[in-house]
Amino acid sequence: MALVALVNPNTDRATTATMAAIARRTLRPEDGYEVRGVTVAAGPPMLVDEELLRASVRHVLDAADALLAAPEGPEVAALVVGAFGDPGVEDLRARTTVPVIGIAEAALREAGADGRRFGIATTTPGLAAAIDARTARLGWSAQYTGVRLTPGDPHRLAADPAEMTERLADAVDRCVREDGAEAVVIGGGPLGEAAEALRHRFPVPVVGPVPAASREVRRLLEGTG
Repeated sequence: MALVALVNPNTDRATTATMAAIARRTLRPEDGYEVRGVTVAAGPPMLVDEELLRASVRHVLDAADALLAAPEGPEVAALVVGAFGDPGVEDLRARTTVPVIGIAEAALREAGADGRRFGIATTTPGLAAAIDARTARLGWSAQYTGVRLTPGDPHRLAADPAEMTERLADAVDRCVREDGAEAVVIGGGPLGEAAEALRHRFPVPVVGPVPAASREVRRLLEGTG
């Protein structure tokens, strides 16, 4: 079995379990994969601003170092960092030969395939500037139509999944109708179930970052692209 560790950079274990379950729909045990969700030991239950995102890097590195150094159990075949800011991804790549996949970079790569223009819909206004910066740093500025935000407090929305899904649907709709996006990324690991619910509601691809990262893991480990 190829062990894929999905590191959740926030401390909400329910979010870890949800993201790992979504990843297992692509990285299936019957195909030789084991997905292990790992929750960082410290930090907030949800990353909602740039300060928290930066602070999470240390916790991600600590969690990954513990996994990679563990003497017992199977070796880690790939690491997935499960927050949309990809905290710690570059640092991890500098200290391990194991493939490291950030869910944001995987989702943007999938959304922007074949020259598509894409937008991002998310619930965290405090991370909008960081999302813009990450998108530019990864080289997608020419295809990026911008971020659309849901109104209201992200913590309150997270507590009401049905409302969060509908608010995100409105944001996706604005990306498509007002910005001309030909694909839309749902910007957040904890928004995974909402992303799944919205996949077939629009005439353009709606990209969930955890499935996109899982597909990238398979391509890397199976040498298919």
